[in-house]
Amino acid sequence: MYKYFEEYDLEVSNELKQNYKNIIEQIGEDTEREGIVKTPERAAKAMQFLMQGYDTDPEEILRSAMFKESYDEMVVVKDIELYSLCEHHMLPFFGKAHIAYIPNGQIVGLSKLPRIVDVFSRRMQVQERLTHDILECINNTLKPQGVAVVIEAQHMCMMMRGVQKQNSVTTTSGFRGQFKKIETRNEFMNLISSNLK
Repeated sequence: MYKYFEEYDLEVSNELKQNYKNIIEQIGEDTEREGIVKTPERAAKAMQFLMQGYDTDPEEILRSAMFKESYDEMVVVKDIELYSLCEHHMLPFFGKAHIAYIPNGQIVGLSKLPRIVDVFSRRMQVQERLTHDILECINNTLKPQGVAVVIEAQHMCMMMRGVQKQNSVTTTSGFRGQFKKIETRNEFMNLISSNLK
């Protein structure tokens, strides 16, 4: 038999559950209806899962897997899936992050870069701050010769409500150190645009 287990703060879960129940009632739905009776509890757990980034230190994630290494060329991890909640409407935005850094005597385990994307994504966000947070975390912790971050995302607040534009994509970017140089930045942009296999 399949069992899936997640641990949640019981007091927070109960408060969120009651809040969601109130919202559902206030929009005119029957909270005792079969399909909805467990929705407040499920929504409470979902919100805690989606917001777990507040409880995690992203710099500590990087520090846990830093290694001395003389490699000093560009390291790129691209197409990192991300899912976050817009702080203006609490609707999802989702897309991909592309990260590069040029080591300065230290490299980091490659899986740690997607992990910090997850940490910052699992907070109420705007795409601009998300880009900046990832960039500064890597820059401050690894102290590399340069860092670059590009995020491409679609926002449900633009797709489901408001202007209702289904095919719009928002791109944000940030560059530090060597990536301020146009030739280094262009190399990075070419790498994330290519389909190397």
